[in-house]
Amino acid sequence: MSTLRLIFGDQLSTNISSLYDCDQQQDIILMCEVEHEANYVKHHQKKLVLIFSAMRHFAAQLKKQGYQVCYFQLDVPKPQPNFLSALQQALNQYPNVQQIVVTKPSEYRVLKEVESWSQVINKPITMKEDDRFLCSSEQFNQWAKGRKQLRMEYFYRLMRQQHQILMDGDQPVGGQWNFDAENRKPPKTGLHIPDTYHNPPDTMTEQVIKMVANRFADHFGDIKPFHLAVTREQALDALSQFIKQRLAQFGDYQDAMIQSQAWMYHAHISFYLNCGLLLPLECVQQAEQAYRNGKVPLNATEGFIRQIIGWREYVRGIYWLKMPDYESANFLNASRSLPDFYWTGKTRMNCLKQAITETQQNAYAHHIQRLMVLGNFALLAGIDPVAVNEWFLVVYADAYQWVELPNVTGMVLFADGGILASKPYAAGGSYIHKMSNYCQSCHYKVSQKQGPQACPFNYLYWDFLTRHRDKLANNPRIAMMYRTYDRMDSTKQTAITHDAQQLLTKLEQHELV
Repeated sequence: MSTLRLIFGDQLSTNISSLYDCDQQQDIILMCEVEHEANYVKHHQKKLVLIFSAMRHFAAQLKKQGYQVCYFQLDVPKPQPNFLSALQQALNQYPNVQQIVVTKPSEYRVLKEVESWSQVINKPITMKEDDRFLCSSEQFNQWAKGRKQLRMEYFYRLMRQQHQILMDGDQPVGGQWNFDAENRKPPKTGLHIPDTYHNPPDTMTEQVIKMVANRFADHFGDIKPFHLAVTREQALDALSQFIKQRLAQFGDYQDAMIQSQAWMYHAHISFYLNCGLLLPLECVQQAEQAYRNGKVPLNATEGFIRQIIGWREYVRGIYWLKMPDYESANFLNASRSLPDFYWTGKTRMNCLKQAITETQQNAYAHHIQRLMVLGNFALLAGIDPVAVNEWFLVVYADAYQWVELPNVTGMVLFADGGILASKPYAAGGSYIHKMSNYCQSCHYKVSQKQGPQACPFNYLYWDFLTRHRDKLANNPRIAMMYRTYDRMDSTKQTAITHDAQQLLTKLEQHELV
């Protein structure tokens, strides 16, 4: 009996569950580039190149290993518009297929699409769990059941214990679970920052670059230079390079931002984890081995591992636990349109200009740029969560809704009311000044609190707190800030409101800010 096995573009692993019992002599592997997936939002051009090139390279690898592959490309006269169309075309080409097997999609909208196929296709469809993740949705739901607060720290400890990562028996290595307090050093002069991984495009990738440039020229972002890994072997090289060259400094400076240093000491492997070229457990095991071998310090190793088996698994759990309602969450009733400068980088605020420009160039920004610069402004300015979520989904090559939505709705915007984060991650200009050198080259002055030259983050922060006092004042983690505001004289409070309203009005009128 022949089986058609569909592999999505973020399932590029021979360890995917849909391939486990594959009969290479009879079964057909279906992979398809489809119009809808490229266009349901206008993904960054570099993101499209990464996904389509990685898909084509993976299909070539499967063929080389003896699998029968049916692959639909977009650069043909009549490309497939959606997954169902591609599936129906494949079934027409292979009439002996008796059943369809698919690994559960990573995104809710695609899951709903797959579930609807049985109404159209008269063949049994089997959906298997995606066990590349360390925690299944069922296990996460059991962990979450009955808990008043779903804090990542406790979930992270469970993952450490369950998978015996950085453990000495039943105790954490070093006597504590979390070394985050040691991972917040501001940047200093004289740092030597090794470059990120570079892989020159081969002929296949060049063909994809040409196709994306022709078909998706109106999409955001720079398509060149392109140097990302597009095969598993290249992704493993990128992981190895990070562990050897940057992991030792990653812990100390993971929150630091330096102008013209887009990559810093970060791993830059989320591109490959999220499309399947790397597996989470192999990444953390290699990092742990480097620590055990005395190559990297514990704070760096633990911080890196926490991002993968803690945060990454946790946000996926939250996503499947709370969808589909999570997509429309708007606890703070934010409704302002996304400012034009998120697409153009044309702003006098240097921190935003740097993060947006680097995002346009690289389809990447590290987590503090995303959270405390780009996200912080969207939070303080009251930007509509739907617009902010779409922007983050468009511009980053590692962004898929399962990981993007909880990070933005929960962590960045506090739009879920505290399901994911215990407080809004709002901050004034002093945080950006401490953790970066952006303020040195800014039109505004971070030392000024009011007036036309004041850093907008300074007065927007206090205005944000006053606007949402009814919902936030009882939060114990920010109650002190309200007491500080209440001690200000009325003239200062009035100036804060005035400056904030002026800037927000300029945003609405599409003026340069």
